Formats: sequence, structure tokens, C-alpha cells
Amino acid sequence: MKAVVINEYGSKDKLVEQEVQKPVPEKNQVIVELKATSINPIDWKLREGYLKGMFDWEFPIILGWDAAGVITEVGEQVTKWKVGDKVFARPDTTRFGTYAEYTAVDEHLLASIPDSISYEEAAAVPLAGLTAWQALFTHGSLSEGQTVLIHAGAGGVGIYAIQLAKHAGAKVITTASEKNHELLYSLGADQVIDYKKENFEEVVSNVDLVFDTMGGEVAEKSYKVLKPNTGKLITIVGEPDHDAASAHYVTAKGIWLQPDGEQLQKIADLLDEEKVKSIVGSTFPFSRQGIYDAHALSETHHAVGKIVITF
Repeated sequence: MKAVVINEYGSKDKLVEQEVQKPVPEKNQVIVELKATSINPIDWKLREGYLKGMFDWEFPIILGWDAAGVITEVGEQVTKWKVGDKVFARPDTTRFGTYAEYTAVDEHLLASIPDSISYEEAAAVPLAGLTAWQALFTHGSLSEGQTVLIHAGAGGVGIYAIQLAKHAGAKVITTASEKNHELLYSLGADQVIDYKKENFEEVVSNVDLVFDTMGGEVAEKSYKVLKPNTGKLITIVGEPDHDAASAHYVTAKGIWLQPDGEQLQKIADLLDEEKVKSIVGSTFPFSRQGIYDAHALSETHHAVGKIVITF
């Protein structure tokens, strides 16, 4: 099968298109023929070699960890799924990713794609949607009536976080450049702060939860806006500064996404009910050049919504 791989770490120039062995399903796996995948920062961070301490894999490495497509084979112990089912998933993090015509996925990580959404819209969801879900609810314990500050609301994760938080009955504050304010209000944000013109820490206070997708100075300033004693900061960009959190009488936690088919199915149901929607900002064709261009856009940190690859 055709895949776009890296045979060494480095820049976008290390992406190459080559023939690789088509996967064979293990007993509890299915093979998905990809119709779409999407780009996430982990893709190019891993390509650059930033994560090799965490994932010490041999080459070639197929990047990509969002799958949307059709099941073409099922393992002998798979009972819930059959050939022809339309599914999407955030597969396990292995060196056999989704920049390929076919990928193997453990059956418990799969969710059904509702007929009401496209493969492109489905492919945008798994990694970003599950990250938002787990940050807000699994770790952040966000509940109705609470206030959440979501940094970088127009990004791939932020767009789902705004919608999921609003659906849960929270007051949603987010940061974004002015050109994205209208979009974020339409998704349910109650307050959008233009980070280029305002310092969020000067206009926000008494927040129950901060969802940090930025790190650095943004994270440091976020401790000031949390409710003392009960406030929480959840970050997806490394380990937070626990001393700074303690100094402000709040808690902080760094999380790493756990693939979860049941949670993904809950998001799928919200998509079907039009309570959540995918914002596909850009699409590129499945090719070496398409993925090269998609990485270039992702690396700017200014893509709106998700960057999707179509097959």
C-alpha cells in the first residue's frame, strides 16, 4: 500500500511517499481503508524528533493518529464490527499511523461515523475531540454552572472544547485573534478575548477551570485567574509549574490523551444531534506534497479548525 513516511527525524523534507506492507489484523483488530485523516501538532513534533525519548521507534515511521474510513477486514475475535462499517478512531500511538491507505485499529477504540457527517468531518474529531473531552471532564471535572477559560479557542482542540463545555452547561471564556471571534461566538463562547489587544489575566477572574493549550507565559499567567482553593489548570503541553500553582492555592495537571472508543462514540452522538460540529479549516490530498503543505500550515500555529487529508 502507499504511505507517507519518515526514514529519519528532521524537517518536512524528510517526508517521503513509499510502498509499505499492508497491515494484517490481529485477533482484536480491524483494518480500516482510510477515507480521511487529519494533522495534529504531535505529527510534526514527532517528525522533528522531539518525542523520540517517549517513542523510541525504528524507521520507517508512518505518522498520523486520526482515522476515518471503512472496515475492510476484521480479526477473528472481533464481534461488534463488520466489513463495510463506517468508523473513525484515534488509534493507539504506534509507528504505523494513518498517513497510509490502510491502518489497523483495536476494536475497542472504534466509533461509528453518523450518516449525517462526512469522512472529513469525522477525521477531524478523534485526537482533538478526545483531548478536549478528557481535559474538561475526565481531569477537569467541569460541570454545569462552572466557568472555564479555554486558551486558543480557534485551534483544533479549542473548537471542540468550546462546544463540549457549552453543551455541559458551563460559562465559556476563550482567547483568539479578532478575525475568529464571530466563529467562536457561533460555537457557544460567552466571552472571547483578543489576546493581541487585551491581557486575559486582567479581564478574567474566579475561573473554575483553565484548559491550557499553549504553555509558557500563558500558563504562568493563568494561575492568577483561577478560584483559590478549588481552581484547576489542565495542560496538554507538558508538565505544569506545581510551585506556581501552590503559590496561588490552585492545582495543575499535565495530561496525555488516552484513546477511548466509548468517549468518541459520545462525541459522535453529539455530532449527529448537531450539538457539536467539526470545523474543517483546510483540506489537502493524500500525497507527499499534500502532507508537506499540511505540516507547513500546522507549524504556523495559526490554522483555524482542523487540517484534514483526503484520500
